Amino acid sequence: MAAYDKNDSVGIIDSYFPKASFFTEQELFDRHNNWFLSQGNNIDYLSVCSPNYLHDAHTRYGLRLGCDVICEKPVVLSPWNIDALEEIEQQTGHKAYTIFQLRLHPSVVELKKKIEQGPKDKVYDVDLTYITPRGYWYYASWKGNIQKSGGVATNIGVHFYDMLQWVFGPVQKNVVHIASHDRVAGYLEMRQARVRYFLSINGDHVPEGHSGSYRSITVDGQEFEFSQGFTDLHTRSYEEVLAGRGFRIGEARECIKTVYDIRHAEPIGLKGDYHPMAKYPLTPHPFGW
Repeated sequence: MAAYDKNDSVGIIDSYFPKASFFTEQELFDRHNNWFLSQGNNIDYLSVCSPNYLHDAHTRYGLRLGCDVICEKPVVLSPWNIDALEEIEQQTGHKAYTIFQLRLHPSVVELKKKIEQGPKDKVYDVDLTYITPRGYWYYASWKGNIQKSGGVATNIGVHFYDMLQWVFGPVQKNVVHIASHDRVAGYLEMRQARVRYFLSINGDHVPEGHSGSYRSITVDGQEFEFSQGFTDLHTRSYEEVLAGRGFRIGEARECIKTVYDIRHAEPIGLKGDYHPMAKYPLTPHPFGW
């Protein structure tokens, strides 16, 4: 029905909704929406795809406008914001959902079943490696600003932290070894897992013989294969919301707390049980920051 984006170069919307009203200013977008509603129409959903630091405000806006809201990850940057949003849900009678597409990945679903059917007291050793190269544009955009994106752990890692907690239980210990503009490495103890992780946007970290993004999870030394099956997960996530089976924002509380704690932790360096790739020498910020 309508879209709002500060950037007016998003002609891609014409491929899907050529008759949608389009605005580059929130105030005009809001005025149009209220006019539309005043004509006896309904707005069922507001989809929030804005920069991370605006998710809280835009989700509030959608709920108070009288819509259910579908918010991209991370739903907020601080865990207490979820509590405030849930209060607004109760006040308005509308629901806010977030996107956890890895929970829909067939291999992840199968892994969760395997863990649930296994010994309840078993603790697994898990290594998570995710490298997704980004160019200089990343640092010039809001994504390169930790106050707006939450940093590497939040911007590219929040899905993985949620997936691990969904499978292995809540985080009980959170240690950060290395954290910089292009990587974060640390150790998480969960109810049924000891997790060493390495997340990076530096293309030099991609192992030899691989190109593009590199994803790897090992469980007790065995590679957990989930490199395929990502193509339609985002579409499926929206289909689940429309079918009434979407993930509510309260389910994001644990992973948002995890990335918040990582962002505010003091890295301890290469001590204890750390991911092997944490040894990569640190590189200067491309813009000298």
